[in-house]
Amino acid sequence: MHELSHEQRVDLARAVISILDHWGLSAADQVTILALPPGTRPGMIRQYRENKALPDDAEVAERIEHLAGIADALRTSHPLNGTMDAIWLHTANRRFDDRTPLEVMINDGLSGVIAVRAHLDCTFDWSRLA
Repeated sequence: MHELSHEQRVDLARAVISILDHWGLSAADQVTILALPPGTRPGMIRQYRENKALPDDAEVAERIEHLAGIADALRTSHPLNGTMDAIWLHTANRRFDDRTPLEVMINDGLSGVIAVRAHLDCTFDWSRLA
């Protein structure tokens, strides 16, 4: 995110928060899934939704990259139904020990986010194995 202008970072924050809102995540879960700095109150999400850039932090940037990859893979998997991505994310999955993909991403941290992306996006998983 270092190479983005402030306005681009604000636009990115809006886009990411919009995705997480669409998925039905609470503000507290958004703070967790984005790995925002300790002490970040859920109320800050409203500011990111409106006009504040997300922190310029390597872990936040990595999570944004994976979340965007997940959103893209879900859009590709369900191109005719814009609500299926949220439904899939809220449905228990055998691949994740009968937890929902959102539970995995929220409770397992970065490794959970990566596991969900790898499950959805075989090209991502292939590149990790190379």
